[in-house]
Amino acid sequence: MLKEFREFAVRGNVVDLAIGVIIGAAFGNIVQSLVGDVFMPLIGSVTGGLDFSNYFLALSSKVTAVSLADAKKQGAVLAWGSFLTVAINFVIVAWVLFLIVKLVNNIRRQDAAEPAKAPSPTREEALLMEIRDLLKQRPNPVGAPDAPKPYPSA
Repeated sequence: MLKEFREFAVRGNVVDLAIGVIIGAAFGNIVQSLVGDVFMPLIGSVTGGLDFSNYFLALSSKVTAVSLADAKKQGAVLAWGSFLTVAINFVIVAWVLFLIVKLVNNIRRQDAAEPAKAPSPTREEALLMEIRDLLKQRPNPVGAPDAPKPYPSA
């Protein structure tokens, strides 16, 4: 059973999947920073300094705080601003992945469109082609199907 598990774990697909998950997590951190540190401040400046991450709806009369962190300590809140930030994050990740897949597909199409360069013939192949060409240049021998009929002997 241990042997079967080891064979399963070291298969190419499992290792590839693990690498993909790790790279995906790192990519997610990059996109999260891009959204939180670049896009959301730009959107906030365009909308007059709005910070979506602090927007919430108090679901309890006990909640009187102005910031989301303090409001969560006081009671139940609907943090729609955080949800909006995560949704924007998802849209950006999906868009970037779409562009990457599109780029990879274009590269694959270009590689498929370019015919593979034929390898140069080996020495033996070159000699055989030369012999073939010389045989094509010779006149047909007597008795060959396309050869002219010999003259009757006298």
